[in-house]
Amino acid sequence: MTNPISYRRATTEDVLTICELGQILNASHHSARPDIYADATTEFSRDEPHWLSSLQGEDRATFLAELGSKTVGFITIQVVKPMSPLLQPMVVGRIGSVAVSEQIRGRGVGSSLIKLAEEWARKQGATDIRLTVWEFNQQAVSLYRELGYEIRAFEMGKRVRTAEIESSE
Repeated sequence: MTNPISYRRATTEDVLTICELGQILNASHHSARPDIYADATTEFSRDEPHWLSSLQGEDRATFLAELGSKTVGFITIQVVKPMSPLLQPMVVGRIGSVAVSEQIRGRGVGSSLIKLAEEWARKQGATDIRLTVWEFNQQAVSLYRELGYEIRAFEMGKRVRTAEIESSE
């Protein structure tokens, strides 16, 4: 008999576990965009300040997926209320990061984490959920589409030459 996957809200004591599991994201992002993302590291505590910010504050939450005593996934979410006379007034849930261990993928963990984050954001008053995903991450894009997410905008980027690069030529 296999252990069922359980879900719970993370606390600051979980930060190193999140740092370690976050290396999945670091590795895939660095592999596709080494010009932007630092490489994954065995010294994953390096990322503690980044993940702590997802664990502190009433307007944000991180949820863990656990198989027995092992954490196999996490999601971060924050609720924001964009303030602009150009925008409709609303509370928005912003999914930040989703990571699932490769060994457990395909068992619905990512979908369950997303639904858990959506429900938490809804209870905080969110009427819209948004996220950003890199084009190279087609597995994530497919999952988000399956869950009803649509492409609403494109972020475009361009590398520019800096004075340092130009002076070294």
